[in-house]
Amino acid sequence: MAQQVSAFDAQFLNFETGTNLAHIAALTILDPSGRPGGALTREDLIALLKQRLHLAPPLRRRLVEVPFGLDHPYWAEDREVDFDYHVRELALPPPGDDHKLAEQVARLHGARLDRGRPLWEIYLIHGLAGGRVAIYTKVHHAAVDGVTGAEVLAAVMDFEAEPAAVPPEAAAEPQPAPDVVEMVIRGVARVLDNPLALLRFIAEAVPRLDEVPFVAQLPGAGLVSRFVRRIGGDAEPLPELPRMAVPRTPFSGPISRHRRFAFGQLSLDEVKRIKNASGVTVNDVVMAMCATALRRWLAKRDELPRQPLVAGIPVSTRGQFANGSAANEVMLTMTSLPTDVADPRDRLMTVNRSTRLLKERLAAAPAAWLLEFSQAMPAALSALAARSAFRIASRTGSAMNLMISNVPGPQTPLYVCGARVTALYPMSVITDVSGGINITVFSYDGRLGFGIVTDRDMVPDVWDLIDYLRDSLTEYGALVAPPAPGTAEPGEPAEPERPGKAAKTGKAAKTGKAAKTGKIEKPGKTAKPPSTGKTRAAAARGTTAADGPRREQGAAPKPRRARKPPEPPPA
Repeated sequence: MAQQVSAFDAQFLNFETGTNLAHIAALTILDPSGRPGGALTREDLIALLKQRLHLAPPLRRRLVEVPFGLDHPYWAEDREVDFDYHVRELALPPPGDDHKLAEQVARLHGARLDRGRPLWEIYLIHGLAGGRVAIYTKVHHAAVDGVTGAEVLAAVMDFEAEPAAVPPEAAAEPQPAPDVVEMVIRGVARVLDNPLALLRFIAEAVPRLDEVPFVAQLPGAGLVSRFVRRIGGDAEPLPELPRMAVPRTPFSGPISRHRRFAFGQLSLDEVKRIKNASGVTVNDVVMAMCATALRRWLAKRDELPRQPLVAGIPVSTRGQFANGSAANEVMLTMTSLPTDVADPRDRLMTVNRSTRLLKERLAAAPAAWLLEFSQAMPAALSALAARSAFRIASRTGSAMNLMISNVPGPQTPLYVCGARVTALYPMSVITDVSGGINITVFSYDGRLGFGIVTDRDMVPDVWDLIDYLRDSLTEYGALVAPPAPGTAEPGEPAEPERPGKAAKTGKAAKTGKAAKTGKIEKPGKTAKPPSTGKTRAAAARGTTAADGPRREQGAAPKPRRARKPPEPPPA
């Protein structure tokens, strides 16, 4: 029997409109010079996808709606996929620089996916400066979360230039959706069960009102939560969350259908050096850098609020609430972002205190309010309720100012059809409620890749934020002891190891010539890594801003690694 879309996943379908889109994406920059002819073609990519389609089930699933909207849709598997539709090709006009690439990708990111087909698209983009190519991949959030989304990337990526052999797909019939009569019967039964689900939601949500965006901002929400928890006999009191008022900013309110995008890389080693010297976490440094960049952007426009901004943090709960049916296992939390703090060191320490408090609260009781709410809402009303809630929230005040995610990725080079991956940039969602900026950070091969998606009208100068992040890294680097002689300086990745000299997998090579402090790195050509043994399947993980439960968005793909001759991966 086909899998049904979970109540939580259905919310990503329900809130989607012409402006609020619910797909996540990744921009991969490739150096094809090591391939025969020095080129990567659409035919190469399609051939690889056909060979590995069974390794990424979301690429085969399409939605089947229940009559009259009585229940959530089902996923039906297609044995054949129309690759001519899903895999597309285009070229940038000269000079093909990063700004031209970002402009083209922003247009692609602002278009809805066709719900009559499997909910994904891949674009191979030619014409980049330096002979590079790019792959833009987008998948609907109802089909994947950060962890399962990694499977889509892992299906086409390898640890070595020689693509790993994979076993053929086992003979099995695709899973069709139930017939119409069965779907209607199931839908009616779910409607009858919803009053009980609503009572369960009320019983579990009221003690946690101080976690729910927008509701937590109402006067007395925290008091009610504490009172209900006390009379409920909580064995240990939960850490108290501060009441966060969401200030008005130029990127607050309803968004348009148009997007802007900017990307850049910074040295992960420099961020770790600052972390070690300051006694904080990598995520604290990243959050403080984002606060610094946003503070400067707002101050330049004379729109810096007196209160701190409020950032939404997606947190993966994979394994905590697993029910075997949900593609997404992610909760939403909030934390203050100290854009109101002038001193950079105080700003970093304020971030550290906020994220430690959030980590303690999540460790004691994960924020499951969104999952509980989606399960309590009758399917027939959930689409209307989701869109109505979005309209009301966006007009009366945003639930947060922006979304920030920081995701660790593989620290060894990756390849697509033998073309070296030089950079990976994540792209995520902006909405009327979450604000017109989304900053997602992904670490890969010794660098942090920043992908910033904004509303085109709210933040037209999105590249300024990349410059301010660079400046912020320089500023924090100057606050701590200088790097040891011979190590990479801010903005410079470690120098690739010379060909023929083996290095341990996942460790940085010897550092070389220093670059300018905090410099944003352009994707470039790096050396081929040594072969590293046994084939393995992709696995993905993430962290919260507090280094607590796993972070959801854009989790890292870990593709197959092959011996020669390669071993088939485990079933």
